[in-house]
Amino acid sequence: MNSRGLIGILLVPLTMCQVACWAAMPEQLVVGEGFVEPLGFHDPTPTFSWKLPVGTERQTSYQLEVRDVLAEESVWDSGWVDSDQSVFVPYGGTPLTSRQQLRWRVRFRDQDGLASDWSTPAHFEMGLLSSEDWKSQWIFQSTEVDSNADSEDERVAYLRREFPVANKIARARLYVTARGLYEVYLNGQKVGIDAFTPGWTSYANRIDTQTYDVTRQVKQGENALGAMLGYGWYAGRLGWSKKWNFYGNVPELLLQLEITFADGEVQTIASDDAWKSTLDGPIRISSIYDGETYDARKAMPGWSDPAFDDSSWNDVATSAKLETPMLTPKPFAPVRVTETLSTQRITEPESGRFVFDLGQNMVGWPEINIPVEKDQMVTIRFAEMLNPDGTMYTANYRSAKSIDFYTAASTGTISWKPTFTFHGFRYVELSGLPVGSTPSADWVKGLVLHSDLKPVGSFVSSHEKLNQLQRNIRWGQRGNFLDIPTDCPQRDERCGWTGDAQAFCPTAMFNYDCHAFWKSWLRSMRDDQSSDGRIPHVIPDILKNRGGSPGWMDAATIVPWQVYLRTGDKEILLENYDMMAKLVGWYRDHYADGVVTNVAGFGDWLQPYASNNIGDTPHAVLATLFYANSVQILANSARVLGKNVDAEKYGKEADAVKQELTNHFFDSDGKLQNAPETQTAYILAIAFDLIPARRQAQAANHLVRLIDEADGHLRTGFLGTPFINQVLDQTGHEEVAFSVLFKETYPSWFYSINQGATTMWERWNSYSHEDGFGNVAMNSFNHYAYGAVGQWMYERIAGLSPDPAEPGYKHFFVRPIFGGPLTSAGAELETAYGKAASEWRNTGDKVEMTVTVPSNTTATVVFPTTNITAIRVDGIVLNESEFADAMKTSDAGQVTVELACGVYRFDLLALAENDLQ
Repeated sequence: MNSRGLIGILLVPLTMCQVACWAAMPEQLVVGEGFVEPLGFHDPTPTFSWKLPVGTERQTSYQLEVRDVLAEESVWDSGWVDSDQSVFVPYGGTPLTSRQQLRWRVRFRDQDGLASDWSTPAHFEMGLLSSEDWKSQWIFQSTEVDSNADSEDERVAYLRREFPVANKIARARLYVTARGLYEVYLNGQKVGIDAFTPGWTSYANRIDTQTYDVTRQVKQGENALGAMLGYGWYAGRLGWSKKWNFYGNVPELLLQLEITFADGEVQTIASDDAWKSTLDGPIRISSIYDGETYDARKAMPGWSDPAFDDSSWNDVATSAKLETPMLTPKPFAPVRVTETLSTQRITEPESGRFVFDLGQNMVGWPEINIPVEKDQMVTIRFAEMLNPDGTMYTANYRSAKSIDFYTAASTGTISWKPTFTFHGFRYVELSGLPVGSTPSADWVKGLVLHSDLKPVGSFVSSHEKLNQLQRNIRWGQRGNFLDIPTDCPQRDERCGWTGDAQAFCPTAMFNYDCHAFWKSWLRSMRDDQSSDGRIPHVIPDILKNRGGSPGWMDAATIVPWQVYLRTGDKEILLENYDMMAKLVGWYRDHYADGVVTNVAGFGDWLQPYASNNIGDTPHAVLATLFYANSVQILANSARVLGKNVDAEKYGKEADAVKQELTNHFFDSDGKLQNAPETQTAYILAIAFDLIPARRQAQAANHLVRLIDEADGHLRTGFLGTPFINQVLDQTGHEEVAFSVLFKETYPSWFYSINQGATTMWERWNSYSHEDGFGNVAMNSFNHYAYGAVGQWMYERIAGLSPDPAEPGYKHFFVRPIFGGPLTSAGAELETAYGKAASEWRNTGDKVEMTVTVPSNTTATVVFPTTNITAIRVDGIVLNESEFADAMKTSDAGQVTVELACGVYRFDLLALAENDLQ
């Protein structure tokens, strides 16, 4: 479509901000980073956020009250505060304490000074905030001699104890964590619905804890607690080098059940030497990489119920010291089953081996409901892809066995799923079934597992492959956001690679509310940062190689800044400020004569057609580009935090590095010098705004030339790809940006879709119908890094983008571009203020735009044209002065309109018949 030569018709808002004699009360109250009435909250000085009711234009003041529920007294009343702030309002009272139960409410005055009623109160309860609150001991399975056990078997321990309760129960709280993975049972019932608890942190520095309300599970009379302990990340196998016991030798449990009676007395049941344990349960082995072995003949019915005979069990071993420096309530959502997939197709490529196709590459557990024969072992194998003959392709799992085994105790039908392992798969193969079995679709289901983050954004267009790309991006995120942001979920790796994470962070923030998720991971990053400032390649750091890879290390600056930009949470900058400064200091120490030297790393990882995996852009070029970007982020962060002296100092450093970078690497024509020309070098210099505007335009022309020389294709890896469309767009090459995105041939986003992809792939050609499978050494079919293009889809194709000057979508831009084969596109985002949305549709004779602006925010619509000459409102043509009041023209000649809350409809009409083509 030719975006020039359009006339705009502005229709009145479809919904208006209402004027009434009172304001409706606030709603959707949350604590901290989006927690809704949390139990076991982690922050003693929380922040509070609320949304204004739909129809309220803005807030002019608020009053917030927090009360202690049990003490029945106010702990803080803000009084009326003249402010439009309705997100991340800081608590101003005495820091909250462990176990404290709070109720809070808020009211506000609107744009007309009208006061709302108090909101419906919201509740939250604190967890155990200090290691000193724990009166328990770490307990673990004492040594059992088993001559048949492999020393590397990841055995599951079963622990239990009984206890009486004599009085009437008012409430009961279970506080629990583990070095390893745990599941807890109370009187025969599993506590909670969480999986892979307590999660993966830098265990030597911090272990998360969970809090559960078990009031209804505890009973007067005899009770029993049971726990299963798996090796998990703590003591199990980690990494492709087959390391066991990275953090410790065996899993350990820490548990504290506190029962409060009606008379106020408290009974505490702790993990101590009163517990008993065994390794002789039905889960024989459970390994994250290798799978689970379950022998139903070893089942122990009632093992977590009272009156179970545990006389053959051993006494537990104990550790009186809480050696971990910090035990903290888990600060983000745990892993849970979020969806169940059904079998779409069944094949039998080999006799007796049935393959169940779930239709979607996923991460989680199989749930099997199958016939079995006594003493017969059923083998359950997993694959993301099939070989040409229909058999399972598992070579890309490398040394990860990823196989489950189930041995039946009796003939009949069983239902089973694993516990302490997870798999990345689309296909499930069953073998070892009774002879003559006829499989049915309900034999296998896929239980989708990931951190239970709330979906907040959506994107849709008129192009089915672009919509499939969006689905693949979301599934890639779901599969790799399992307590930490992993690179891949299926092979012997599954690590928190920093380069992948920083590239994908903006897109991730649009798809899911991962604010708290990123904050927790960054805390582990701070824990694992080297003393000289380098950031390890993976967080938590299991490689122990001290890091130092440009673009990977810079997750320390990029992720905090991107989360701040999309949430408005200054705390994430404050928490990570020293880490950012230390990283910049490391770059500074390796900087001389306009170049960062003596660096290595992963380069522009997996650039297509490069001579090796690290790509063609030299380390020195990448390091200098990322140094300049990180020091600029540090300067910007200092400015946001009011650190004015630092802001000036780092701003000058950023300016100096940019100037020297320009002089060293770019000639007067904007062409790369002293380094080979690569698409990524041009892209990053422009994306990070490191070279003057005139040279940016020239450098963009050189970038387009390189793309033309590549037959219109990208030649970028993990570092350059996230920005290629953005840079082409911002430098006036929108048509090239669309052409690159919509390419069908290798390398391109649609190429993998044409080969059947349902997730993002590690390589552009991980598989092709023509050539088969790619390099088996690194061939993940669930790898989110190249999904970073989602940011450009949301922010420019749909047009919904944040404003760095007013982060968190307090003010945002709607500036779509119409191009490529699209006739429509739209995006919605549930911001902290409410739903923001942008949608456009080309009907042939006009383009309709609909914009949604939530309460207490504003938006600037930038029309994709420079030639709007008139506006009609309700059929009336405005005169020049009225038009000037309604619309403005930017410095770039674009026509804009400023909007307060409401839903607005714009029609853009063509002056000529071919203007919309």
